Amino acid sequence: MSSEFRRDALKIFKCLHRTRRSVFEGDTFALDATRDKLNEEFKKNKDLRNEGVVRKMLKFAQEVDLLLRTTVVQAKQVEPGKYRAKITEDTVKMDNNSFREVLDKQLHPENSISKKYDGRKD
Repeated sequence: MSSEFRRDALKIFKCLHRTRRSVFEGDTFALDATRDKLNEEFKKNKDLRNEGVVRKMLKFAQEVDLLLRTTVVQAKQVEPGKYRAKITEDTVKMDNNSFREVLDKQLHPENSISKKYDGRKD
C-alpha cells in the first residue's frame, strides 16, 4: 500500500474511533464492541495491495463514519416507560408519523386512509 493510502487509512481509522467515542459516550459495552470491531477490520485489511480495493475500503469506512454520526441514536431509560434519547447536531432528523398513528394503522387497517379511498371514483 502506498504511503498516501496508509496516511488516508490512518486518518479514517482515527476519525472512526473519535466518532465511536462521541456516539457511544457512556455506553461501555458499545464502546468496547466498536473499538474491537474497528481494530479487527483494519488489522485484517492492513496488507491489502490492490489500489482499487483499498480505495473502496476507504470509501466504505467514510460511509460508516457518516452513518454512525447521523443515524445512531442511543436512548437511556430514566424511569419505567420513559427514555431520554441522545440526539446530536449531526443526527438526521426527519418528519415522521407519531408512533400512535402507526400503531393504529397496524391494529386497525380497516380505518386507514388508503382503505377509505380505495373504492373512490373521482
